[in-house]
Amino acid sequence: MTALITASMLYDLVHCPHRVWLDLYGDDSKRDPVSSFVQMLWERGSLHEKDIIDGANVEYTDLSTLSGKAKEEATIEAIQRGDSLIYSGRLQVDDLLGIPDLLRKEADGYVAGDIKSGAALEGSSDLEDGKPKDHYAVQLAFYTDILERLNISSGERNPFIWDVHRSEVRYHLNEARGVRNTETWWDLYKETLESAETITGQQSETRPAYSSTCKQCHWYSSCKHEVLDSGDLTMIYRLGRNIRDRMVSHIPTIHHMATCNINDYIQGKKTIFFRVGPPSLEKFQARAKLLIDPDVKPYLTEPVTFPQVETELFYDVETDPFEDICYLHGFVERIKGNPDKERYVAFTADEPTSEAEEKAFREIWKYIQSSRPCAIYFYSKYERTTLMKLADKYPDITTVDTVEALFGHEYVIDLLEVVEKKTEWPCIDRSIKTLATYLGFKWRDENPSGAASIEWYHNWVESGDVAIRQRILEYNEDDCVAMRVLLDELIKMNKDMS
Repeated sequence: MTALITASMLYDLVHCPHRVWLDLYGDDSKRDPVSSFVQMLWERGSLHEKDIIDGANVEYTDLSTLSGKAKEEATIEAIQRGDSLIYSGRLQVDDLLGIPDLLRKEADGYVAGDIKSGAALEGSSDLEDGKPKDHYAVQLAFYTDILERLNISSGERNPFIWDVHRSEVRYHLNEARGVRNTETWWDLYKETLESAETITGQQSETRPAYSSTCKQCHWYSSCKHEVLDSGDLTMIYRLGRNIRDRMVSHIPTIHHMATCNINDYIQGKKTIFFRVGPPSLEKFQARAKLLIDPDVKPYLTEPVTFPQVETELFYDVETDPFEDICYLHGFVERIKGNPDKERYVAFTADEPTSEAEEKAFREIWKYIQSSRPCAIYFYSKYERTTLMKLADKYPDITTVDTVEALFGHEYVIDLLEVVEKKTEWPCIDRSIKTLATYLGFKWRDENPSGAASIEWYHNWVESGDVAIRQRILEYNEDDCVAMRVLLDELIKMNKDMS
């Protein structure tokens, strides 16, 4: 019997087709245990849904306590009655099974809605709008398709999301996905649905790929083992699944990439691989060579310079997307480049409240100003984004323009940007944990991750256990020290280059 297609299947398919295939046909004994963080995501998601709909102050038909055919029958009955808002319904047609969070009566039919614990739009913040998210769009289109097939649609392809900010955002599925991309969101859905149908119909078998988004997946260990053993091209940094699939018939493994004559694949200013230019192909080969040579060392592609100042600050934040709060600002402060004159400074929001968040922000802003002139190092743009958001929320402390000016200063440096633009490494990714571990640094915690820190924060808030608080602080401090380790290596590499 062919498996039914669900919205969650399409959600997963956008991120990883192989996960969908493994969930249907994989060896369950190779699954990783579900992490406590993922379990917390599920629990928080359910609580968030109920909190959002109860807080909307609208009457609704609650079908969340029902399941299976009973839920489906109750949904049809509610629709036939013309109920204005249905929560946690279930609809099935053909090989599609949908359980939309919301079905709302509009005009002479219904429109689907989802409740999300994140922002409704990609790249959106309190400061700027974003664009629809692919994985949200295909889910909403899936529910819309079911409504249309059952002839109970409102007639408009404009489903909605109630997001973490308690805002309603419409997804206009017939609109183009971008200025240059004339494909509509509905087109994306139809393509994704077709891919799902080939997998559920066992007409194709997918392949694993390595990605930074894989780490919370229950197939992570199995897939990583397989791509390592096979020398899969996705182990080359920035060579993702789509590029791999275009290349694999000509260049099947990392070893082939490292040893082939890439001129065989270059035609003038292009290569035979769609949207892969000669410079990119050359970069992929250089990275492949680093991965297959056990004696090779990381190197600079061009010289780097860093500020010559007495005080250096290595800065890392911890945030909780569930509470929409920044709960920790951590700094490792070093004086005159001397490890013996190094200390950790932390500012925490001991409660998930705006008052505690504001207090911590006020303190760190004062600390930064009192430390200047200094060099401030961070890893990725997240610290900048976080402080911009905090400045927007608490303008009596500082302004968004002032934060932007700070991060535009030549002494405030994103080390990831330096790594991305001016270095090459014999590593499969460029996370600070991967690079610092390669350089010999070791985190004190056995499970060091931002996801774990969020889980610890929730446990700390609920229990008040000082040991959990200390675990969070040590993890954050290690992240900051890891940046210092990386900086010192970059300075050494620059000296070796000259």
